[in-house]
Amino acid sequence: MSDDVKQYRRVVIKIGSSSLTHPETGRQNLGKMEHLVRSICDLRNQGIDVCLVSSGAIAVGRAALGIQERPKATSLKQACAAVGQGRLMMTYQKLFAEYNHTAGQVLLTKNTMVNPVSRENARNTFLELFRLGVIPVVNENDSVSTYEMQFVDNDTSNVKMKFGDNDTLSALVAALVGADLLILLSDTDGLYTDDPRANPDAELISVVEELDDSIFGMAKESTGSSVGTGGMATKLTAARIATYSGADMIIANAADVRASLDISSGNYVGTLFKANKNPEFDLASYVTESIG
Repeated sequence: MSDDVKQYRRVVIKIGSSSLTHPETGRQNLGKMEHLVRSICDLRNQGIDVCLVSSGAIAVGRAALGIQERPKATSLKQACAAVGQGRLMMTYQKLFAEYNHTAGQVLLTKNTMVNPVSRENARNTFLELFRLGVIPVVNENDSVSTYEMQFVDNDTSNVKMKFGDNDTLSALVAALVGADLLILLSDTDGLYTDDPRANPDAELISVVEELDDSIFGMAKESTGSSVGTGGMATKLTAARIATYSGADMIIANAADVRASLDISSGNYVGTLFKANKNPEFDLASYVTESIG
């Protein structure tokens, strides 16, 4: 545990589909969801504003509808999301209520972030939810949204991704609400010098002081999950958005979803990307230029 643990006041936590479902059946992993919710409630009990960006709507809907393979058709994905989002949110509502907290659903689309009026309305909604002590649970509105967005960095990276990837969405939310920490709960301990699944000599990088070409060169496009969409490349672009907006970002393993409590005490395994606020970085301009 560090002697100079940073005291965070507003935290965004992102968790992916593969961390919320059982790989054998695709159904909700209620044990992990309960531990996640309990940890979030404990952070909230400390006076910390917490926002959860949760994937899982399509995966949960797919299991409920008895669809064995990951759907490819957009219309089928949207149908799964329509079924799954309600079920997912019902579970969250029940679990948060167990610990005397209230969750509020926020569904975003590309247009929410591109349109300045919608973006400001969304920000005001988040701030009011925080003021009321509500925990926002965020996802893309997959049942109606088919947009994709690309982030192409002209100098250091050609990382490209969909808006539907919640690594990016969580970073945008963190920037939008002025969070001072973004936690990405993933299927890996953090950023390695190489893919640890293929190279046993790969080493975990515990702290990234500044994003540069060498860091982006470590990104891998692949993901080991049949239900998730994100890889390390998307996480590094999320790190760019978050750190340039003035927030720390941590990648930690979702094998123990209670990692957020360890992070708040400075005792965790993962990769910390230190905040590096860029005075030239403006969320509105960035969103408009990148996906408008």
